[in-house]
Amino acid sequence: MLPQALLNVIDALGRLPGVGPRTAERYAYYLFKADDKVASTISDSLKALHAQVKSCPITFALIDASEEMSPLYTDPSRDKTTVLVVEEPLDIYAIEQTKAYKGTYHVLGGAVSPIDGITPEQLHIGELIKRVNDDNVKEVIIATNPSVEGESTALLLEKMLHEQNPNLKLTRLARGLPLGVDLSYADQITLSAALENRTNL
Repeated sequence: MLPQALLNVIDALGRLPGVGPRTAERYAYYLFKADDKVASTISDSLKALHAQVKSCPITFALIDASEEMSPLYTDPSRDKTTVLVVEEPLDIYAIEQTKAYKGTYHVLGGAVSPIDGITPEQLHIGELIKRVNDDNVKEVIIATNPSVEGESTALLLEKMLHEQNPNLKLTRLARGLPLGVDLSYADQITLSAALENRTNL
């Protein structure tokens, strides 16, 4: 019973991950009620997205279309012999916020998930193996998500990288209890990881 133009916006917004029908309706109605400059700004930003953003051909991080490679790779102060592997480009932002890492990155473009039809061939694993050789990489830090898919991908990476480079140092981000969390609230997987990764005092 709604105008077709509004239904079109609801349908478009409903395709976004995590946005259900009711949320899409609220967003669409907000955009209709708000100053038309709000909708214009969003529209212009979306139009520019694919034209002004691309992937780095080496690290697969997101970069401005005017750049040839990621500044996190070309910066001479970054250590090219250390590569931190993440699933998605936005994971890099989380690591960079810590200001604790000075190496380079490699984005896989997802995690192996047979249910979702994502196979190892669809990820940037071959490019990672090539980088290890081209940049004389000494350490690869695997920072996949602590999920079934992330763990499976990490094990696959470990196997493939060691087959090609037996002397390569492979490490994982530590798993365990986050600061400020009571033991009674921690799940079994987190507690198991915390026990396995315990440190000396």
